Amino acid sequence: MQTTASSPAPGHLLDVTRTVSRAHLRPTGIDRIERAYLAHLIRDPAPLFGLLRTRLGFLLLDRQGCRALLAHCEVPVWHGSDALSRLSRRKTPARGITESGLRKVALDRSTNLRLGAMLRRHMPKGTVYFNIGQTNFNDRVIHAVRSCPESRIAVYLHDTIPLDLPDTQTQQSRLAFRQFLGRVDRCADMVLCNSQATKVDIMGHARHLAPDRLHVLWPGLPDMTVGPAPQGPWTGQPYFLAIGTIEPRKNIGFLLDLWTGFAGPDDPHLILCGRRGWMNEAVFAALDQGPANVHELADLPDPRMWGLLEQSNGLMFPSRAEGFGYPAIEAAALNVPLICNSLPIFKEVLDAYPIYAAESDRYAWANKIKQLAQRRRDQGGEQYSETGFQAPTWQAHFNQLFTLL
Repeated sequence: MQTTASSPAPGHLLDVTRTVSRAHLRPTGIDRIERAYLAHLIRDPAPLFGLLRTRLGFLLLDRQGCRALLAHCEVPVWHGSDALSRLSRRKTPARGITESGLRKVALDRSTNLRLGAMLRRHMPKGTVYFNIGQTNFNDRVIHAVRSCPESRIAVYLHDTIPLDLPDTQTQQSRLAFRQFLGRVDRCADMVLCNSQATKVDIMGHARHLAPDRLHVLWPGLPDMTVGPAPQGPWTGQPYFLAIGTIEPRKNIGFLLDLWTGFAGPDDPHLILCGRRGWMNEAVFAALDQGPANVHELADLPDPRMWGLLEQSNGLMFPSRAEGFGYPAIEAAALNVPLICNSLPIFKEVLDAYPIYAAESDRYAWANKIKQLAQRRRDQGGEQYSETGFQAPTWQAHFNQLFTLL
């Protein structure tokens, strides 16, 4: 059994701005990774601090404050906003509630101009600043961290999709990502990549990053506690899942087109587990028409979603690009069939496990869906078991990270 290493760093400063902004939402892939860092660093012996940007300045959390934040993400413990949040977070009241709770337990707070002074009061010499959520990495934060003696900056990069597939992103998100990557390129001491595929993409865009500053660390899978699957028209019938925000690169329109051929009472169902996103009005309009055998379940808790996935005939994942592709990895970990595009990340992590089918080959997708639907009928719901898969672990991730530190 692999033992968990301890960090050699004198201290850790984790930016938790993204976690706070999304504490009330079902976590996406990046959310899961930032929360995994929060949970692991809470347990590590080195001093831990959490940095949070609010509209009124910055809050600094100690280990207890970080623990309170993580607990609130799992089961809300704060339910009311203070006067500051009622004024500053009128449009985002849920975030205001989280910030109100954290103000009560914060170790320190500062205005924007006094951020460096606050960090110098508390950070041990040689503290490592981690930005995992690609949020709040701006010149003010960088300069403040750099003002702490012998500090280092480590940034986790998850993909370069806003630059590689600009037609799937808003102009604002493309600009924000380009500025973010430029700061990483100039200022990060260590760039952590979630895959070799992402590292290759980053090197294609970066101007200053030397290869020895980039390190590939696969994210681990969460503890997949499988809960009861929700019931619906699909119960007792063959069904497939698609998991993720409904946005252009996820290619849900392709699946809806496929499912026009599966509209009969004995045909398989398609369940979309994800919130509606952006720039996908044609897909949203098609969903509003209530296509036969297609269902939306936007906000399932993870255990119930995994229960639904485990009992399904397979995961449909026709995404045009992925940095890591958590849903595909989770399907493999649950020994569930997976049909996906032949993306570099899937070749890297999943190897021969998936059924690879090009988006252009509609016939191959339809044929594989029919085969998997019939397979479950013939085998009485037995799991897919042709190819084994060993899921990456967070323990291995942090052992590798602490070796780098």
